[in-house]
Amino acid sequence: MTTTVNTTPRLASRMVNGLLSIKPLANLAKHQARTMMIKRAEKIGVPWTKRVEELRSLDWDARLAEVQDLQLTYPDYYLRSFHAYENGNLNWEAAWEVESAAYAVHAKIWSDGDVQGDPRLRQSYHNLVKEHVSIDPQDILDLGCSVGMSTFALQEVYPQAKITGVDLSPYFLAVAHYNSQKRNIDINWKHAAAEATGLPDASFDLVSAFLMFHELPQKAAKEIFREARRLLRPGGYLTLMDMNPRSEIYKKMPPYILTLLKSTEPYLDEYFALDIEQAIVEAGFESPTITPNTPRHRTIVARVN
Repeated sequence: MTTTVNTTPRLASRMVNGLLSIKPLANLAKHQARTMMIKRAEKIGVPWTKRVEELRSLDWDARLAEVQDLQLTYPDYYLRSFHAYENGNLNWEAAWEVESAAYAVHAKIWSDGDVQGDPRLRQSYHNLVKEHVSIDPQDILDLGCSVGMSTFALQEVYPQAKITGVDLSPYFLAVAHYNSQKRNIDINWKHAAAEATGLPDASFDLVSAFLMFHELPQKAAKEIFREARRLLRPGGYLTLMDMNPRSEIYKKMPPYILTLLKSTEPYLDEYFALDIEQAIVEAGFESPTITPNTPRHRTIVARVN
């Protein structure tokens, strides 16, 4: 059922880790990674700077108050620098820029390298979900929903479903709520950790996580699998899409690019070393199907055991 996982980072990766342990070099790498993304976005026609200025001009205090749980205690792993932001996802800049960043990062998945990379990525995930999920889900949970891009994609695929989006960043959720109001879509946004949502047992038919697990330490990932199992009804499904550690692209990635990538993804080594199939089975699911959906991503579908 499972395969042996090499938990030791390769030599290039260990060298990168050494460089990133030096704070000035780590800061330089983050700056370079961010600059590269902004340039790529503008080049393919994504108005990164204009979009941020438009969002910055709005009044966000009331929107934040609508979604934020002031009693929430953030897990330690979430308080680290992420994606070139010193405060990780707990700031407005990250929330205003994440959609443009997604278009920039995903433009390079396929050789044509254009703005359609992101929607193509999402479609490739949902094609496999529709193929492997044998039920018509009525209640769907989107874990790590960010500003709602993955949530709105789920709503398009399952227009009849009632959808809840969970995220740890109230800034992301405020933007998600704003985006859903603009689209006139009714989504239940919840400020919570994916491993402790506070939602009722057996209240969902489908739990989805899009590009979340590579941002987690292994302990949190395993807790989230158990939480998903608790939340799912009999016959329900866990589906997730993320980076594929077995992709030749990551194995052959030049050290410079690997440095930029790892400077913004502090838990990448842990994710690449995780035996995700075993962890899912141990959480109470049947053995999952694992299918590459792009040259560097995989879709995993697991049914409640």
